[in-house]
Amino acid sequence: MRERRTFAERAKVLKSDETKRKFFLVYEGASTEVLYFDALKTKREDVGISPLIELVPIIRSYSEDGWSNPKKILDRVIENLEEDKTGRFTYESLLNRIMNYFYDEEILTTSKVQASAVWNLMQDACKNMLGKSLSCEVSNLEDDCNFIIEYLNQESDIENIVIDISEIIKSTVITYAEGFDKVCLIVDRDKESFLAAPANNQYEYVLKKCKEKGFGFYVTNPCFEFWLLLHFEQVFELDKNKLLENSKVTTKRRYTEHELRKFLKGYTKSNYDAELLIEKIDTAIKNAEMFCNDIQRLQDEVGSNLGDLITYLRG
Repeated sequence: MRERRTFAERAKVLKSDETKRKFFLVYEGASTEVLYFDALKTKREDVGISPLIELVPIIRSYSEDGWSNPKKILDRVIENLEEDKTGRFTYESLLNRIMNYFYDEEILTTSKVQASAVWNLMQDACKNMLGKSLSCEVSNLEDDCNFIIEYLNQESDIENIVIDISEIIKSTVITYAEGFDKVCLIVDRDKESFLAAPANNQYEYVLKKCKEKGFGFYVTNPCFEFWLLLHFEQVFELDKNKLLENSKVTTKRRYTEHELRKFLKGYTKSNYDAELLIEKIDTAIKNAEMFCNDIQRLQDEVGSNLGDLITYLRG
């Protein structure tokens, strides 16, 4: 996990933004939530978000791409924060930091084939040359990092990789100040997100762990698209049982998305007018109060507590 920033933006925040309280937004989804909260950042003054709060999206590092299980995402955030605090991290984290650097410096761009090849070569360097699994703790950070880069220079088709090892070593994945900043986990409560066997209730695990760490836990049941539906008064006309079940009504779409497209023309998960919805955010907060917004009961009932987050951000 890492902050979604350019290298220059990270440097600026570290040097001059200490007085702002950062709210780190950790999404389960990779597109719908991102568009919404990007629009929220853009229209923050209209919404009334406190000027003393900075919204910082957290995105997946390379090996985490495609993750959607909230427990897995939360555990990785906690792991990364602990690594940043202690300076001790695994080879997987080191490789992710190198990949982050490659993207920030545009050594890698959009080619998934090239990125996969680079990742696989770095894995080979760890496993076959250093004799280390990705879960092992890095033994000699500077030497190992140099070795991996030299191996890439020899084996990859990228010409003459020059890397500032010091930036890898001193960089932090998440510039989190414990006790001051806040991590906000924003997830769906659909049947595929959490494993809920009696002996392994992941919802309860995530809820308990967030309370222990002082993180915000924001849930929409059944999915984030229901939060988007709350921006429209017509949400009260929908069938609660169908919302909770959220079954497929076409080969491509479930009930919530199918209904949302009636009110938000042209909606797709990766492309919609999020700023239009932000203009209706007070309606969403008011409508959410008519459904479940209790974090414990959201495990089983239709609703969302995202309105609590927006209210909190307003100060």
